[in-house]
Amino acid sequence: MTRFAGRAWIAVAFVAFVAFVALPAIVVVAACSSSRIMEETMVQKTVTVLGKSMYYVESGSGPAVVLVHGNTGSSRWWKKAMNLNGSRTIAPDLPNFGRSDALDTADIDLYADYLAAFIEALGLERPIVVGHSLGGAVVMAMAARRPELPGALVIVDGAAPSGLVTPEAHYPYIELFRTNRDMMRQALAAVTPTMDDPAFLDELTEDAMAMAPHAFSGNARALARFDYTGRAGAYTGPVMVVWGRKDSIITEAMARETAAAYRGSRLLVLDSVGHSVMAEDPELFKRSLLDFIAGAD
Repeated sequence: MTRFAGRAWIAVAFVAFVAFVALPAIVVVAACSSSRIMEETMVQKTVTVLGKSMYYVESGSGPAVVLVHGNTGSSRWWKKAMNLNGSRTIAPDLPNFGRSDALDTADIDLYADYLAAFIEALGLERPIVVGHSLGGAVVMAMAARRPELPGALVIVDGAAPSGLVTPEAHYPYIELFRTNRDMMRQALAAVTPTMDDPAFLDELTEDAMAMAPHAFSGNARALARFDYTGRAGAYTGPVMVVWGRKDSIITEAMARETAAAYRGSRLLVLDSVGHSVMAEDPELFKRSLLDFIAGAD
C-alpha cells in the first residue's frame, strides 16, 4: 500500500477516483482562444452501447484515436488536445461519468467492456487508444481481454498493472468530494501542478460533480481490486507509456512497471508536467502522440 503524508493529503484522498485534470493556461489568452476554436470544431454525439447511452465528442478525419478520461473525468479533459492533425479524435464519457448513463456498479473490467463495445458500435478499425489515469487501467484491461481491437496503446500517468490502493482512512474524504464542490475544485487543482486556467477548472469541476454518486468510493475500490500483473502483456501491439515527472500520484516506479508489462514498449518521461500532460501542455501531448503514431505505422 502506498503511504501518503503532508499537505498532499487532499490529492491523496482523491488519487484513486480522480480523472485528473485538464486546465491549460500556459499562455492564458492564447489557450482560451484555442479552446474556443476547438469547441467549435468538436461534434457532440450519443450512441447506445450495451443498453446504455454513451456521450462522446469527435473532431477531424482520418485514422481513429480514442481518448479515454480518468476518474471524475469526462470527454472535456481532452478538449484542448482534440485537434490532432490527420486523425479522427473521439473522446467518450465512460458510463458513470459526465453525460453518459450510470451503471449499477463501478468496476474497471466493466468499464473496459463498455469501451470495447463503444469501439465496435462506431465501427472503428484498430484505433489508437489513449487512456489517462483510471482510464489507463481501463485501456489496459480492454486491450488484454480484446487484443484484436486496438492498433496501439498510449497510457498517460495510468495506474500500474498491479493496481492502486487507497488507504482505508481516506475513504471518508472521498465521500466528502461527492457533495462538496469547493473541495472537489481544490482537489483537482492540487493534482494539476502546472495548471492556471480557472474557467476550465470550473468546467472540469462541474463534470466531476456529475459522476454517479456510488462511483466516488466505487472507483477507488475498483482500482484497488485491479490486477493485470502478468496479463497486460496479452496485448502485443505498439505501446507508449507517458509519465510526468511532477506527478504526485503516479510514481516513476509505477510508470516503469507499466512499461515493463509490454514487450518493446516505449516509456516517455516528461520533465515539465505533472499528472495530465494533455491539459497542462496540450501541444507537447499532441507532438508526442503524433511522433508515436508515426513510429507505430
